[in-house]
Amino acid sequence: MTFALDAFVTDIVFNQTGPAFALGDGAIVWADGERTRAHDGAILCAAAHPSGAGLVTGGDDGRLVWSRPGVAIELASIGHRWIDAVAVSTVSGLIAFSAGREVTVLDIKDPAFARRFAHPASVAALAFDPKGRRIAAATYGGAALWYARIVEQTPVNMRWAGSHIAAAFSPDGKFLISSMQEGALHGWRLSDAMDMRMGGYPAKVRSLIFVAKGAWLATSGAHGVVLWPFGGGGPMGKQAMELGHDETALVTRAAADPGGSRFCAGLDDGRVWLCDLETQIITPIKAEKGAPISALAMASGYIAWGDEAGGGGAVTL
Repeated sequence: MTFALDAFVTDIVFNQTGPAFALGDGAIVWADGERTRAHDGAILCAAAHPSGAGLVTGGDDGRLVWSRPGVAIELASIGHRWIDAVAVSTVSGLIAFSAGREVTVLDIKDPAFARRFAHPASVAALAFDPKGRRIAAATYGGAALWYARIVEQTPVNMRWAGSHIAAAFSPDGKFLISSMQEGALHGWRLSDAMDMRMGGYPAKVRSLIFVAKGAWLATSGAHGVVLWPFGGGGPMGKQAMELGHDETALVTRAAADPGGSRFCAGLDDGRVWLCDLETQIITPIKAEKGAPISALAMASGYIAWGDEAGGGGAVTL
């Protein structure tokens, strides 16, 4: 199935109705082709609502919106600032978003609940830990760890020089990994703040995806998908492996089957492929070339993609 989305695809999120495409013109396109106008401007970030119904999106109109087919509800409005990042926790029911240097946390069960955390520099990405109790804010100089429900607190700062643009907790909650502006990863073991430097990428790493129940971290930003071993105590002193290496293209996005051993990659020449860690066989999903893949998502039995020119598609595996 293919879609003419007619705008840059910011993100794709699977929800109860299938894949939903968040677009640079402020619209959300659902699996059946219906469009919901969510923002007066571009959607900059998106995540599944903690309830599983619909999407939470942030835009350059300064609004945080919960959308479902035919309805868009404003959850927050911050004026003329852009909402740069959003993260959700299905476990705790919390939604976090960043605008400039400030992170705000909301609770879907309590409309009056709000926590705000200030940072010395702009926050580029957010991630909840597996229990939904702590949130990591990727910013300049490292990542700040906050307890999401506590009002007055001093964050735990995981420091490393440079600009950090993405963040992910390992599924066991033992590690925090960030992506950096210069094409590298940095990680911390949370028990003792031990550093992990993971470099050598030719491009920025936009996707940090744990696969095989957290045994591997799959990343974009190279000529194949680079996988770091996280089983048996983490990647310290271990070598990464690269699958699907192709000198003619770079992997712009990666996605994984939650809990399974399969993952997929979207390339800067428009192609999409699938791989199973157990066999390491690469299977083309979208063989025709086109605009760079800007969004990619995978759920049990499904892959969906979108590109910079407004094309999109979805397949059943």
